[in-house]
Amino acid sequence: MIIGITGGTGSGKSTLLALIAQKQGLVLDCDAIYHHLLQTDKKLLQSIEAVFPGTVQNGSLDRKKLGAIVFNNEAALQELNCITHAAVKNEVLRLLENKPELAAIDAIGLFEGELDSLCNVTVAVTAPKEDRIRRIMTRDGISEEYAQNRINAQHSDEWFVSKCDYALENDGTAEEFRAKCIAFLRQIGII
Repeated sequence: MIIGITGGTGSGKSTLLALIAQKQGLVLDCDAIYHHLLQTDKKLLQSIEAVFPGTVQNGSLDRKKLGAIVFNNEAALQELNCITHAAVKNEVLRLLENKPELAAIDAIGLFEGELDSLCNVTVAVTAPKEDRIRRIMTRDGISEEYAQNRINAQHSDEWFVSKCDYALENDGTAEEFRAKCIAFLRQIGII
């Protein structure tokens, strides 16, 4: 079974992913895959630099410079997503070649990158905006304004929920959300 997990940054997807990993599931974090590709795929960097000049210097992507461009410009974000989604999907397909019994694809762009077509079931993880801002400020060491810009550049919780088969709301304690995740995995026959 392949589970597609999506939702905005800082919503708490890692709790569900950790439970899947405990069940020996293959966890494919598309953000981590993207960052790995930025280190190893020179064609990806060349494609980004061609559309966003000055964002790649000395063979490395300046994420804050690119973020300043795309998080305030919907058209620019769409252009970046077209470039990156294709590269990430190719890598996910490669990683799924061995047909694992259980896998999870963690992707904010699950639907835009057409990764949902690989999944047996999809689930949206949502959380209050204030909690998400606090989490990503702590996790990524960024300002509140930058955190808000990142969240505002993403789809709403309602959009994610409308696209997915299931939804899990992370609006309580960590223990309460973990219990919701366990209940979900029981419901779909993983636990």
